[in-house]
Amino acid sequence: MDATKALRGFSKDDLIVVSKAVVMAEELTSNAYKMSFAEWRRRRYDVKTLADLSPEEIVHGPFAQIIRYVGSRAETSLGSSRYDFYKIGLQDHSILSTLNEVPGLRLFPFSLYIVTHELIHVIRFTKFLQAFDASMEDKMEEEARVHERTTAILKTAPIDGMEAVFEFYRAWQGSLDRLKDV
Repeated sequence: MDATKALRGFSKDDLIVVSKAVVMAEELTSNAYKMSFAEWRRRRYDVKTLADLSPEEIVHGPFAQIIRYVGSRAETSLGSSRYDFYKIGLQDHSILSTLNEVPGLRLFPFSLYIVTHELIHVIRFTKFLQAFDASMEDKMEEEARVHERTTAILKTAPIDGMEAVFEFYRAWQGSLDRLKDV
């Protein structure tokens, strides 16, 4: 049996909620970085859920994963025409499992946080503020920076249920800080 089929993915109703969270995350993030529509569209990325991920794009633990692909236009073979394309792969099974385990977390605010977080990574990669292939220590520091920025962006929008998400990530941040001390 295909491993993807064994994992619990978003329902049709869940996908509607997640789609709304993606739209809001794009709007809030582009506004926070003061990016015009044209600037925003130059960021080459897509957000996919479990149903659209290949087996090697599925991970266990994280709520999302960014995968960088190198693209180029079909009509050209020059290396200078290559570009980075980022796929944000939402890990439905991890998100749904956490929603079931943590009282007070709801799909819309949790998805909004996750997608906003990943979009900030994409912006930081495309603006060369962070290397995609950084060391593990640099990646851990980047995670802390991006979590701080995500919280700052989302605190500007009154979203019902967001405080529970902030509380969840405050606990996560404490775990991250303890890992850095090891």
